[in-house]
Amino acid sequence: MNFKLAILSLIIFLNGYWITEARAQETPFTLEESVSYALENNAEARNARLEIEAARGLVGERTAEGLPQINANLNATKNLVVPITPFPAVFLDPEAQEGEFIGVQFSPEFTAGLTATVSQMIFNGSYFIGLKAAKTYRQLAEVDRKLTELEVIENVKKAYYSVLVSGEREALVKANLSRIDTLLKETKILYEEGFAEKIDVSRIQVQHNNIQTELDKAKTATLVSMRLLKFQMGMPQSQEITLVDTITGLESLLDAERLLVEEGEQRVEIDQVNTNYDLATLDLKNNQIQYMPRLDANYTFQRNAFGGNFSNLWSGDWFTGSVIGVTLQIPIFDGFTKRYKIQQNRVQLRQLEVQKESVLQNIVIEKFQSRQNLINSLKALDVQRENRDLALEVFDMAKIKYQEGVGSNLEVVEADSALKEAETNYFSALYDAFIAKVDLEKALGILK
Repeated sequence: MNFKLAILSLIIFLNGYWITEARAQETPFTLEESVSYALENNAEARNARLEIEAARGLVGERTAEGLPQINANLNATKNLVVPITPFPAVFLDPEAQEGEFIGVQFSPEFTAGLTATVSQMIFNGSYFIGLKAAKTYRQLAEVDRKLTELEVIENVKKAYYSVLVSGEREALVKANLSRIDTLLKETKILYEEGFAEKIDVSRIQVQHNNIQTELDKAKTATLVSMRLLKFQMGMPQSQEITLVDTITGLESLLDAERLLVEEGEQRVEIDQVNTNYDLATLDLKNNQIQYMPRLDANYTFQRNAFGGNFSNLWSGDWFTGSVIGVTLQIPIFDGFTKRYKIQQNRVQLRQLEVQKESVLQNIVIEKFQSRQNLINSLKALDVQRENRDLALEVFDMAKIKYQEGVGSNLEVVEADSALKEAETNYFSALYDAFIAKVDLEKALGILK
């Protein structure tokens, strides 16, 4: 007996230990912590940061084009067949006839050469514009990163709320199943004692089965919502997490009065259009400055060697030569290529102006629509909260009447269905209010 008690105690202890360990491996996350984690680990956010690094590299590349360019070449060649060069025969034989030529080999069999070239840009208008364009492109990458992070914040918040609502719905179905299960047991006892009919038991059994099916669906919805949240956060699906916040606890964040009078800040989309406009302007200037000449300085140093065999090639004499000079490239006519490029640039600038006007108008509409959606969502939330309280009151009254024998179980079943629907509608309305709040914050440019 003592041995069996010891084994049972050990099993209980191990089960408790395993449960504690499993819970310890679960990482708790608040809404703010989920957003912070996503900004560091979400794939889109990480790519946006990498794009900034690439833009910095582009700035360095454009800067390097204005620095001295140094190249060195070392070559060695062997003439498999030494070319024959025609040479007037009269130079070798005064008695040779006029116009007579003989073949002479001027090229050695082996040649080697070492050449070093240094070139330095002196003036190139495109260089300075290109350098400024690269810096502007880096600014565009920063703006794109902000826009991407806003989308990540929006998606994570909505996914977080979805998990909370799905969890509440699952809890509601479980509570409803528990109520029906208790009612079913009580009705079966009444039926066995002759105080209830078989149809009463069957009716509640049908309700019980339907709720069990709804519970399975609710569990699946919670699981899918959690996986979606992990995906938006950039978290491995194998990582177990728990959500610290609750949907009712976050209800205090619905600061509608402040949001409804908030004017907002300049949207990132406007910064994006403005930066694109700056880039298009620089492209226009770059094409215009192509009409100006380009001046480069260059210096070449070379050493050459010749030999009849490969070994003598490197041990023989090397002949030195050097050249210094400047190159002035003057554009004269390119078939109107630059002219048509400038024409396209000007059209692109007008298109960006139209796009900016459209974005501004769209933002005004988004603000108005988001405000109205939040107002309607809050009104619907108040109504559904009242309906939930009333449905709970009706259910309690119907259950008391049934237990006292002055009501039917049909009233209880109907009241339970109404309560379940009212509770579901309440949390759906609460979820819609949170989504409307996020949409309005995004429209106002204050989402964070």
